[in-house]
Amino acid sequence: MTAQHHQSVMFDESIEGLNIKNNGIYIDATFGRGGHTLGILNKLNNNGKVIAFDQDISAVNYAKENFNDGRLEVVHSAFTHMGEVLNERSLSGKIDGILMDLGVSSPQLDNAQRGFSFNTDGPLDMRMDQTRGISAAQWLSQADETEIANVIYEFGEEKKSRHIASAIKRYQQDRPIDTTLQLANIIASVVKTKKNKHPATRSFQAIRIFINQELKQLSEVLEQTLQLLAPEGRLCVISFHSIEDRIVKQFIQRHSRQKQLPKGLPIMNSGIEPTLFKNLGKQFSSQAEISNNKRSRSAILRIAERTTLVVEKC
Repeated sequence: MTAQHHQSVMFDESIEGLNIKNNGIYIDATFGRGGHTLGILNKLNNNGKVIAFDQDISAVNYAKENFNDGRLEVVHSAFTHMGEVLNERSLSGKIDGILMDLGVSSPQLDNAQRGFSFNTDGPLDMRMDQTRGISAAQWLSQADETEIANVIYEFGEEKKSRHIASAIKRYQQDRPIDTTLQLANIIASVVKTKKNKHPATRSFQAIRIFINQELKQLSEVLEQTLQLLAPEGRLCVISFHSIEDRIVKQFIQRHSRQKQLPKGLPIMNSGIEPTLFKNLGKQFSSQAEISNNKRSRSAILRIAERTTLVVEKC
């Protein structure tokens, strides 16, 4: 294995949170540059296995070029297909841990050609998987002012969303918006923020989330974990956005606050839903990590453990 060093957010906390068994089967739902995957592999013996997912073909190619480990399988797919992929391998209910590091990876942000960053100029793309779907530029050209305003407000919680949408449409009367700096400058002409926060932060985040359907995908994959995790299997999710964290929090709470079935009571017709998760709480990045990696400052790690009671469908 020749993986280069990659600074994964909350690395120690997430690896510890997985409570890794040396012969277990683990999922890295967001491979990126393999930092977390490498951490898991280092805890496994020859019988352990990691299945990593990434919808970004550049991440998959990076894995092929930099990882040489028979215990690792990398799948070019959005993690919403996780259940389907694992069912094909007869691994449903046998997974000892699932790790999700949400949002955009550092290599994606740092590559101007991907269109995620408002700090460097590049084509306004924003697609995680550039082999499908429409780019942010294409969407802005065909969406009306109301739709743009709603997306920026709903997914970015940006109060000036209507003013931004209006400015975008005024600009497009003369020329198309094709680059990241074009869009960033339009937003900056409307939004005024504190010195340490770029005025386009919320809007770029909102458009990226919408283009990639990130919140819908997150909700879908969380539901799949219920059938995929083995008893005592761990779910670890790192989020960077308040809306993402809310979805994860509510999912875990919904499945950890139900009443346990009394001993001896049959499951069918009991009227009582079993607890499916044990909520192990949340953690934040340390001050030391934040000092070394500013992108970790908004990270929240939530951990849950699948209970030993598995309800079979009747």
